[in-house]
Amino acid sequence: MASDRIFGLVALITAVAYLAAATQIQTNLFSGEYLPKLFPILIGGVAAICALFMMFRPDPEPDWPAAGSWINMGVAVVVLAIYAVMLKPLGFILPTAIAAGILSYQISPRPGPAAIAGVGLSLGLFALFKFALGLGNIVAYRIPTPAQLGDAFLQLIPFVGGH
Repeated sequence: MASDRIFGLVALITAVAYLAAATQIQTNLFSGEYLPKLFPILIGGVAAICALFMMFRPDPEPDWPAAGSWINMGVAVVVLAIYAVMLKPLGFILPTAIAAGILSYQISPRPGPAAIAGVGLSLGLFALFKFALGLGNIVAYRIPTPAQLGDAFLQLIPFVGGH
């Protein structure tokens, strides 16, 4: 109940700031181009109404996950962050297989099926993206230099390495 009200208040403040920014958009009324300003105002208005609804009609207090679930979610976030920065230096297949395998292991802690799921998802998604969807810029694999790997990991640490 309190968490909904707090989130509603934060959402309302954000919606009001969004509405204030939307009113600053310059449009030419005589040319009929009012949608660049109207659309953000509508989005901000709907967000404000939803925020007010959350504040005045909150749901009952939720049952938060156990501590172990928070650890699993943290591991998933770290795995996906490392996956995102490793795509460029290593290509698609290896980082996707590793990330999908780890996440699959978190769902069902059996190493064999998790590894098969990781490799299968990696190869299947590569084939889908490269051949079925025609994304020609996707690279299967790369052999990076140690400097390229170091630069990729530095992206995980904000304000380090001049990026």
